[in-house]
Amino acid sequence: MKLASLLLAGFLLSAPALAERPPLEPLPDIPPPPGMVDPMLEPQITIVQRGEDRVEEYRIRGQLYLIKVTPRHGRPYYLVDHRGDGQMRRYDDLSPNFQVPLWVIHTF
Repeated sequence: MKLASLLLAGFLLSAPALAERPPLEPLPDIPPPPGMVDPMLEPQITIVQRGEDRVEEYRIRGQLYLIKVTPRHGRPYYLVDHRGDGQMRRYDDLSPNFQVPLWVIHTF
């Protein structure tokens, strides 16, 4: 009983101190350092209507790496080029087991 009354008294004494604090302001967005953003690495997305299907093609530097097909009736599915050789593999969803496509950075 004494412990509960001590805790209550401590809370009541600290309440005015908490009320005097100014409200917190959000931190401003920090821009990336110069030269770190490459607009060429932003994916270009082309949306095409083929029959009743909606087809979204994702390209980086002109190379097609992902196609999302959304049929009029049914769930969307994905065609992914993992090796960059133009061979697409079908996925019914992009689950956590999804592998990110690999690109050639430099050839000798």
